Amino acid sequence: MPKATSKSKKRLKWILGVLLFVILVVVSVSWYVSGKIKPIVQQELGVIVNKATNGLYNIRFDKVNVNPLTGNASLTKVSLIPDTNMYRKLVAQKKAPNNLYIVQLQKLSIKKFHPFKIYFDKKLEIDLLLFDQPSITMVNKSLFFNENKTPQPEIAPYDYIKSIFSTLHVKTIDFKNASFKYVNNNGAKPDIDTISNITISLKDWLIDSTSANDKSRFYLLKDAYVYLNNYTYATPDSMYYIKASEFEFSASAKKLSIKEFALAPRYSEQDFAKVNGYARDRYSLQLNNIDFEGINLFTYIKNREVMADEMKIANGTLSVFNDNSYPKLLKDKTGRFPHQLLQKIGIPVNIKKINLNELDISYAEFDKESRQRGRITFNNTSGTITNVTNQLKHKKRNPIIEANLQSYLMEQGRLNVGFKFNVMARKADFSYRGQLLNMDAKQLNYVTRPLAMLQIKSCLVRSLAFDIKANDEVAKGKVAFAYNDLSLGLMKRHEGGERLKRLGILSLLANAMVIYSDNPSVDGKFTIATVDYKRKPTASFFNFIWKTLFQGVKYSIGFTPQKEAEIKRYVSKFESMKSEREKRRMRREMRRFERERNR
Repeated sequence: MPKATSKSKKRLKWILGVLLFVILVVVSVSWYVSGKIKPIVQQELGVIVNKATNGLYNIRFDKVNVNPLTGNASLTKVSLIPDTNMYRKLVAQKKAPNNLYIVQLQKLSIKKFHPFKIYFDKKLEIDLLLFDQPSITMVNKSLFFNENKTPQPEIAPYDYIKSIFSTLHVKTIDFKNASFKYVNNNGAKPDIDTISNITISLKDWLIDSTSANDKSRFYLLKDAYVYLNNYTYATPDSMYYIKASEFEFSASAKKLSIKEFALAPRYSEQDFAKVNGYARDRYSLQLNNIDFEGINLFTYIKNREVMADEMKIANGTLSVFNDNSYPKLLKDKTGRFPHQLLQKIGIPVNIKKINLNELDISYAEFDKESRQRGRITFNNTSGTITNVTNQLKHKKRNPIIEANLQSYLMEQGRLNVGFKFNVMARKADFSYRGQLLNMDAKQLNYVTRPLAMLQIKSCLVRSLAFDIKANDEVAKGKVAFAYNDLSLGLMKRHEGGERLKRLGILSLLANAMVIYSDNPSVDGKFTIATVDYKRKPTASFFNFIWKTLFQGVKYSIGFTPQKEAEIKRYVSKFESMKSEREKRRMRREMRRFERERNR
């Protein structure tokens, strides 16, 4: 037993000695490699960055920490700064990029850089570059000579590193909780957007002898991911917040997804007009599960141009409210039609197709005369909008935006409508045609009673078809309104109260003299209304459409300008008779009073 124990101790000492020797060798080699790496980082990195960017950028940092045993390193107080003098020279030489970047951060972490591959194979392979809470500024100025350039570099970056490395490969570059500022210098004055807490992950960045020609790569990358959650932007007018949640983008999939997007008013319906000091439309928008497919990242980076093959919206709501008990701000709204506003957006947009699904739209108004709230709804609105663009530099580009939509008016009448907008027309030409089918018109009392003080006692809508061509001055076309059993009641607000009461005699007069109870009539005559409506400069796009169609409906039921003048004469005569009857009543009262006094 003692001999066996002695042999075991010797064997253990031998193993420990070998392990100690190996550790000493590893440490010695590691420190030797570390000594090789530090000068490379300190002396060569700045040279590589400067040469690779044509002298445009300089990288600065305070301290380099290297741990060869773990293959980790870090740089502290890092900044990547462009040389503005060199930028101006590159612009003159037509070699400058469209974007300038300024990057600053406290610490850049390098994870698993495989030091032995550096020394023995001249390969710098890094598992992770981590930029924690960096501040990134991107300044964009579109330069004409970059118009047709591809995302592959003109000069192979390999030429800048081949004297030091045979390969430079980073598996992942992460920007965690970055603060991002975008400065658009393409207008008369800079337009600045700022986003916080954005996460960017760049995948498989490679510089070797062939990567510059690899068409599957963009900017030497295989992929890029962007994630942003709980984004909030306060609009400059201090009336709204723009909000987005779970914003995700994948460059390789060319897909952008937004779980929720909202335009949220800062004030309630009761306070919105009060804060503004005048009657103003209050918008509340909520869109869910928005997907962009076929996103072109390169065009956005180069020119901030939003290009996509398709945009999908799964569902959402749009509510508009106006309190017209406050004074109206009358201003010219010419030039503010949808296709005109699209042209005024500060960034180029080109979306081939938008798919809308299950969008509920409502318009409500508080009326100062009736002191009541009226509301009209378009439920389960779905359809497509094609060729959404404000890019018309090319003469061959189609200038027509088309929208084909289906909806249910007041959750009942099926409405089909198609719009065509000519974005090249000087007077904002557009057209719309469609049809409303099978509806009990009494459902419209939710809007006609409070806002028009008109009660629909009965009416079965068979079809309301329209075909209108318009511009920013006038709308012309045809309205064919087929219905049965139409009867209306005229209303007024009860004195001293909030409820409405019906004007019996005037209602009877209107139904008897003006309104066609059926169209076609009993004898088979079908009235098709010709519309010629001049837009008021202060009228909005949707007001213009509503007033145009309302004119067609009025003419269809018999309420033409001639009949309107006729009923006004009868109303005047009726009011005169009412006044005379009141005078006679007063005279009778005076005579009765005199008789009683003389008794």
